[in-house]
Amino acid sequence: MKKILLLLFVFSLSVVSASAQFEEGKKYAGASLSGLDMNYSGNGKFSLGVEGKAGYFFSDNLMLLAEAGYDHQGNRDNGDAIHVGVGGRYYITQNGIFLGANCKLMHFDHNFNDFMPGVEVGYAFFISHTVTIEPSLYYQQSFKNHSDFSTIGFKVGFGIYL
Repeated sequence: MKKILLLLFVFSLSVVSASAQFEEGKKYAGASLSGLDMNYSGNGKFSLGVEGKAGYFFSDNLMLLAEAGYDHQGNRDNGDAIHVGVGGRYYITQNGIFLGANCKLMHFDHNFNDFMPGVEVGYAFFISHTVTIEPSLYYQQSFKNHSDFSTIGFKVGFGIYL
């Protein structure tokens, strides 16, 4: 019984501290790591992605994001890629669960571009008052070649809410 009460107390503290971080006017900085055989695309090869993000809460629970990143593709026929993009997140009822949408412009080494809209669902787990670990599931839709470049996967990030 003591363990259950302690767990409920800790959970309530995390919800209270999270609610103050998703208010209008707050800023966000984050980074994430994807790939490592935690995703699937038509290429079916090893890939690794690194991404940086910056955001601003223009309203309570609603954040605009800018992002940039690098993707190493295991299939050397396509080459590595860099991307820039914009997106947004909606934080559901102050509990840390978020829904996101974004649009990325990917530029591959072999001089072709791909426009990729995507969606994600994740959780901002607060390890301190302002720092989070953010696991999420994502889907990126390719307009260049749906069967080879569209990707579904898992990524882990961290964020700082200021």
